[in-house]
This record gives sequence, C-alpha cells and structure tokens, in this order.
Amino acid sequence: MAKPPDHPSVPAPQIGVLLINLGTPDAPEVRAVRRYLAEFLSDPRVVEIPPIAWKPILHGIVLRFRPRRSAEAYSQVWTNEGSPLAVIARRQAQALRARFAGRVRVEYAMRYGHPGIAAAIERMTADGCTRILVAPLYPQYCAATTATANDAVFAVLARMRVQPAVRMLPPYYDDPIYIDALRSNLSRQLAALKFKPDRLLLSFHGMPQRTLELGDPYHCHCLKTARLLAEALGREVDVAFQSRFGRAQWLEPATDETLARYPKDGVKRVAIAAPGFSADCLETLEELGIRGRETFEHASGERFALLDCLNDSDESIVMLERLIERELAGWLPTT
Repeated sequence: MAKPPDHPSVPAPQIGVLLINLGTPDAPEVRAVRRYLAEFLSDPRVVEIPPIAWKPILHGIVLRFRPRRSAEAYSQVWTNEGSPLAVIARRQAQALRARFAGRVRVEYAMRYGHPGIAAAIERMTADGCTRILVAPLYPQYCAATTATANDAVFAVLARMRVQPAVRMLPPYYDDPIYIDALRSNLSRQLAALKFKPDRLLLSFHGMPQRTLELGDPYHCHCLKTARLLAEALGREVDVAFQSRFGRAQWLEPATDETLARYPKDGVKRVAIAAPGFSADCLETLEELGIRGRETFEHASGERFALLDCLNDSDESIVMLERLIERELAGWLPTT
C-alpha cells in the first residue's frame, strides 16, 4: 500500500550507542562550576542525605564556597579544546564511529552538564535510532555513577510516546577484555618511565563507607579489578580511594594519606594509575597529578608519575569496540 502524499518522512532504522560519562562544567569559571555542582550534588544518588537536611547545606554553604576552589582547580587542567573529560569523550566517540564504519551511530553524553543525556536520546531517536545501547563508562558499578546514569535514561524514556528498544552495558570491572586493555596500556606507560617505581598505586574514586554497608558492590568491584590487574601485570599493587568530601567515614585507605605515608615507609618512587576512570579529568589530572604529587614530594618522595587513563588510546578503543559488539549481538547483522 502506498503512503499518502502528506505522510511525514520516516528515517531509516538505525542502531545507536550512547556513551555516558559523569560530566564537567562548561568553563573553568565560578558561575559555570556552581551550575554544574548544583546539578551534580542535588542528585539523591550522589548525596544520600534527606533533601530537607541537605538542601540548606548545599545552597547555604557548599555552593557559596566550593565553586571558587573548584574553578581554580579546573583552570589548572583546562585545555585550548576545553575540559579534558569532554575532549576525550568526544574523541572516544569519533574513534568508535570510525571503527563501526556506519554500522552503528555513536554519540556521547554527560550525566551532568553538556551534552546532556535527554538531548542525545531525543536526537538519536529523531534520526531513526530504534535500538540503543546505553554504555555508562564506569567499569565498577556504583549507584552514584552507573545507576544514576541509568535513571536519567529511563526518565527520558518515561516521557516518550514512541520508545526505542534499549540495552544497558553492564559493569565490566572483571571482564578479561578490560583487564587486558589495562595491562597492555599500563605496561607500555611503565616501560616508558625514566625510573623504576617502588610501588604502583591504583587510586579509585572514593565513596562513603555507608554505601558499602547498604550493599553497593563498588568497593568489591574495585578490589577485584586491582587483584586481576596485579595478576595480569605480574606485580603487586596498592589500592587507595580518593576524593573524600564532608565529615562522613569514607572507604579506606585514602589516597592522599597513602602518598604522605609512602616516603616514611621507604617508598620514594611511585607511579599512580586510576583504572576506575575511563578518561582523565579533574580528579586524575589535578587531584592526583598536581595535589597528589605535592603531597608525595612534601613528604620527601623523590620520583612521581601519574599514568594516563585509558582515554582514547588504541587499547581503550579496541576494548570498547569489543564490549559494544558483544552487547549488540542479535542487533548487528552477522558477517
């Protein structure tokens, strides 16, 4: 049956992949950082304090003082292309588009800030994506990262009359594909150093201890990643957790305290990696690369190296391609 002449055009069906990362302010300026932090710290998955108690603290204290400090930190790592996280996320998407060569439409979005998840999904579906794989780029599952990204996706779907079929990339903290990518990438970086580290420290983003007690598997996922990576590298590693905030008890040991203690224990040369981050960002480049180095050297450490995250390296793109292809099984035509 022929379509009526006034029938709206219908785009050809496509398969889409949406890469999701945490987010970044639009500029290293106080106003932009305040806007970003307001969105981020208002998420009940991120700060699990009843809103009636948290909102006065957030708006009366945190958003009055923290944006200036954070803006200064962002200004130390900002590039001519913009925020490091945004730049790397864009490059990851571009590289995967080239790898899939038109078979899959690849987009990226940020859970907080721009480009947003809602706009990305709406644009993809308008352009014909009837099937979408959502890929939160958090190897270790955490309610404050993986779950809130999924929440945002489902909230968009809840507003749509015509929904695409959706799949979610599961956590890949112990996936051999991920572990091998880390092994290859870190081995190459360690071999290129001009010194031999006494220790390799793996720093994961911290979470309140309470999240572990409530059943969040994040801590266990981090420790398993570290164990498998140590076995793959054939060397011992240390594990610590960074980015503590507030007065609550956080996962231990703390990265800053570990770096301060190392020289006292005879560890004068250290390399530090952040395998839980898919891309370098403020927490790696400034918190570890600048403040972490200062902490270590102030404690009489001699040599310090921050190793790159997987970023858009060859190891990273091959890993992501393989993980995505596996999750698209049954959607992608077999060759």
